[in-house]
Amino acid sequence: MKALLAPLFALTIVGCATESSPQQTLVERGRTLASVNCSDCHAVGATGESPAPEAPAFRRLHEKYRVDTLQEALAEGISVGHPAMPQFMFTPADVDAMIAYLQSIQAGPPPVQ
Repeated sequence: MKALLAPLFALTIVGCATESSPQQTLVERGRTLASVNCSDCHAVGATGESPAPEAPAFRRLHEKYRVDTLQEALAEGISVGHPAMPQFMFTPADVDAMIAYLQSIQAGPPPVQ
């Protein structure tokens, strides 16, 4: 019986150690959304240059915008930006994920307002 319980106990411990917090899962979903939808033009990670020079790096968005106020633009559709930017509309869950991700990668403090 002990031989059967030891592997089950080990799997339980590993499972608990690898569970993600809801916030971490949200950030990971936002990272995926940004990579799939935005990385052709924007640097979507914590480092790197944008493939399109006119497209701002996501880690620097806080220099021009309050990232937490981008929810409406993401939900209603971003129709402005750089000239070649397509219009995007995200679901409420996707908006939450994008905001969580964007907030997680901002480089440096926001500008003094």
